[in-house]
Amino acid sequence: MTIRTILVDDESLAIQGLELRLHAHDDVEIIDRCTNGREAIRAIKTHKPDLVFLDIQMPGFDGFSVIQGLMEVEPPLVVFVTAYTDHAIRAFEAQALGYLMKPVEEDKLAATLDLVRTRLSEKRAVEESAKLKEALAEHAPEAAEAMAEAGGGDDAPASNRFEKLINIKDRGQIFRVDVDTIERIDAAGDYMCIYTGDNTLILRETMKFLEKRLDPRRFQRVHRSTIVNLDLVRQVKPHTNGECFLVLESGAQVKVSRSYRDVVARFVH
Repeated sequence: MTIRTILVDDESLAIQGLELRLHAHDDVEIIDRCTNGREAIRAIKTHKPDLVFLDIQMPGFDGFSVIQGLMEVEPPLVVFVTAYTDHAIRAFEAQALGYLMKPVEEDKLAATLDLVRTRLSEKRAVEESAKLKEALAEHAPEAAEAMAEAGGGDDAPASNRFEKLINIKDRGQIFRVDVDTIERIDAAGDYMCIYTGDNTLILRETMKFLEKRLDPRRFQRVHRSTIVNLDLVRQVKPHTNGECFLVLESGAQVKVSRSYRDVVARFVH
């Protein structure tokens, strides 16, 4: 498995030093080098790398601006590389896979690459499973149906592609939230209100991006601005005009608009 990698830093010596350390890892292929944020966004959208080592402090577009510039595409794994310790909270809030200090230590780089390999293996297992299903559906529909009825054996890898914990910076603190405890999510512009039954946290992120991080078998949108954890639905209350309310474990009631009423069908037998 080759890890297609882009290096981003406005200091050429920093790129050279990191590249020298990466030469010890035969599966890392450096496909591009960028010296500013705008170059990085273009290169990432063009080459679609597996991994990006991204400097934070750069003139113009900094590392966090690069992340924002990739909101509409499938993002690569990102490891921030910086000389400053005070960006760690924002880095994890941006869902970075790692945070390395300059000069990069070889043992910490090796540990980070091990984590990268694990994430990429999980992702590729899911992709291969999806390709197999598509091929079976086209050329052997009976086998595809049998595979679906048997569960296909792909539940475990499929679940691994979704977040188990979400880091949320709120009120000057970092909260590591177990997604199992999230009851519902309400959108307010580019902010998400995360309700965990006994707590409410604010996350700066779009609904579209957050949906990609949560398992759709459990977290479904029931309104244009609301996602619900279906495992925590305790009652369905019909309403007028084809709408209804979901009563959640905490007692909160969430309206399901007609556009999303198919979500309710799974509760009605």
